[in-house]
Amino acid sequence: MNRGSIGRTEAAPTMATVFTLIIQGKLPGRFVYRDDLCVAFLSIHPLQPGHTLVVPIAEVEHWIDLEPSLLQHLTGVAQRIARAQQAAFQPAKVGLMLAGLEVPHVHFHVVPINSGTDLDFANQNLHASGEELDTAAEKIRRALS
Repeated sequence: MNRGSIGRTEAAPTMATVFTLIIQGKLPGRFVYRDDLCVAFLSIHPLQPGHTLVVPIAEVEHWIDLEPSLLQHLTGVAQRIARAQQAAFQPAKVGLMLAGLEVPHVHFHVVPINSGTDLDFANQNLHASGEELDTAAEKIRRALS
């Protein structure tokens, strides 16, 4: 046994989150924004048309573990996406939710809303078509430009 390794264990490689696989292009995603620190792409089970996830590129499981500067950046991007959604979809408001139970990778839900029930995950569209998602993504991209 190598004396330098006594008491040390090799960390098991961690499995990439589904969001990391989307960011890396290993799984499909309808991106509306990307920079060096984060991305924004549409939810495949939207609460409302245009429901977008703002996700840091770094895998951080809980938002309280984010560096303050990254949290500030994510919030700024979420606000920019929300303004684009407001212009594209004309909702009463745009909701921002940070839950994080479904995927162990911080993500902000940015959702055009007209009532409080529009933020209820029991109401997500589990059968959104590719065409519906593509149309919503294009509306947001146009509003961002």
